[in-house]
Parts: sequence; structure tokens; C-alpha cells
Amino acid sequence: MKKNKIPKFRTEKEERNFWSSHDSTEYIDWSKARNITLSNLKPSVKSISIRLPEIMVEELKLLANKRDIPYQSLMKIYISEKVTEELQRIS
Repeated sequence: MKKNKIPKFRTEKEERNFWSSHDSTEYIDWSKARNITLSNLKPSVKSISIRLPEIMVEELKLLANKRDIPYQSLMKIYISEKVTEELQRIS
């Protein structure tokens, strides 16, 4: 079956609007798709500043030390786990 030609988009917003109202199967032959690994792709991150009680920071450092990871990484793990839990709870 012949597929439609994908239009040229002037902006990313225009492209998002297009794909939100069109079925990609009319434009792309997904039977020819293959899995790839984007090993150099880095997730976007945003630095934030947060004030915590000193005792909490010390306790986080203690817990992180027991896991042999930086305390900021442990904080990210805890936040991620809680966000996932809350999103599942409200869904």
C-alpha cells in the first residue's frame, strides 16, 4: 500500500500539532522498522536548589555511604520512587 508523503514542517510545534491529529501508519511503513540503541543520548536535566535541614542531609549522606553512592543520587532515587508511587496512586 502506498503511503502518504510526510509534509515539511516549519516548526516543531507545527509538527507536534500535525502528528497529534494524524495516524503515522498512513505515512510510515512500520513493518520495516527496526530497534536501535541511542547510546549517546543524554536525558535533559535541570538543576534546582533545595533547602533541607542539616540533619536530613547528614542522614542522607550516611544512607548513601552505606550504598556506596553519592547522596544526591540517593535523593534522586527516593524522589523518583515517590513520584512513581504517587502517579500510580492517582491513576
